[in-house]
Amino acid sequence: MAKPRSPSLGQVSDFEIRLLRIFKTIVECGSFSAAESTLGISRSAISLHMGDLEKRLGMRLCQRGRAGFALTDEGREVYRATGSLLAALEGFRAEVNELHQHLRGELNIGIINNLVTLPQMRITHALRALKGSGPGVRINIGMTTPNEIELGVLDGRLHVGVVPLISPLSGLEYSALYEERSLLYCSQEHPLFERDDASITVAEIHACDAVAPSYRIPAEAQERHQELNGSANASDREGMAFLILTGSYIGYLPDHYAADWVAQGSMRALRAERFHYDIPLTVVTRKGRRPNLVLERFLEAVAESR
Repeated sequence: MAKPRSPSLGQVSDFEIRLLRIFKTIVECGSFSAAESTLGISRSAISLHMGDLEKRLGMRLCQRGRAGFALTDEGREVYRATGSLLAALEGFRAEVNELHQHLRGELNIGIINNLVTLPQMRITHALRALKGSGPGVRINIGMTTPNEIELGVLDGRLHVGVVPLISPLSGLEYSALYEERSLLYCSQEHPLFERDDASITVAEIHACDAVAPSYRIPAEAQERHQELNGSANASDREGMAFLILTGSYIGYLPDHYAADWVAQGSMRALRAERFHYDIPLTVVTRKGRRPNLVLERFLEAVAESR
């Protein structure tokens, strides 16, 4: 009657890898007793580990006794395979560590327009840190609307986005970045430009032609725009600035974006203590996303740039 074959080895667990490391050490030391000091365990414990390994592999690996220690034919093959396995594990560890030190891959990021003039520059600092961590990382930036950015992150076209917090989508995670303040501006061509704030009434401001955004904004910002006489629309903040600079309209702009025009004397804020609003800006990522070392390093850099 044929001897039944032992079952094939299934998945190799961490415990089996530990037993194989012990086996390799025994072979290289030449005996159980010689391996005691190297392994830091007793000869009886070594014997138990070897018995467990042989049982798991379904074969005898070595002869041990008064005649001394000697590998079986199967033991020599397992020793050779153990060396290959442990070398492969070490190679894997080294490659992963190399990835942490020298990132490779792409970061696709979507950002709303006109954030580059923010004085905090957290995104700029984080992108610089990412490039420093991985010179081989390719950064792809797309400037577009909050809607497009959120959809891009959801469908995987974008790894990350920077958007105002308006109506959070359930499939996305939003992390606070900073708040952006917007003030109400007119240009030097506008009748109110030369007037002192104290002499300008709220009613006068409400009566002026104003430009309103046609893009999504938070509820507080909507309330501020609805107070005005919106007689023109703009699809983005640059369009708002174009119409304000005509001198025919007043309108809200982020203070950092308007700062250069203010410094040049071509634009001024109107009644800033009354006409302003803040928008929270956030970093948005997809919930349940796959691990991505490039993205994680970028998010770490954003968190560190406070």
